[in-house]
Amino acid sequence: VLVNEITTLRRHAEAHFAAKYRKWANQHSFESMLPGDVKARKENAAQQRINAHLTEHKAERVIPYSDKLFKQAAIEWLVATDQPIQALEHPKFQELIHVASRATNGVRIPGRKGTCAEIMRMFKNHLMRLRNTLNVSGVCLLTRCILSHWAS
Repeated sequence: VLVNEITTLRRHAEAHFAAKYRKWANQHSFESMLPGDVKARKENAAQQRINAHLTEHKAERVIPYSDKLFKQAAIEWLVATDQPIQALEHPKFQELIHVASRATNGVRIPGRKGTCAEIMRMFKNHLMRLRNTLNVSGVCLLTRCILSHWAS
């Protein structure tokens, strides 16, 4: 019997000889091409791709705030980063703490690249405001010179 479609033959083999075919395929280290087996492999591969992207989030135990805990963390930060004790009294540090204390879902601390880019942006804006305030064209040259030095 000649068949013009392989899939018809595979469906026939799956319906009537699946056990024998799978046994032969296992003995000869052959991957089964029966439609049901191919479909199962595809579904399994798709599930594995999905599972690879899923991560289990463990509930992080949040320790409630206390002045004692904050004092301990601040002192550990001072020592670990070799900060002067006066750093805790600095208005900008206190502003940072007040801003962070209003966060409802934690605080995302930026990385080095993001911080560097933000410093550059803020510096450029500061120079532009300074230029506009002074209204001097020579400041533009100074701005380019300083920014090219910072970028390198």
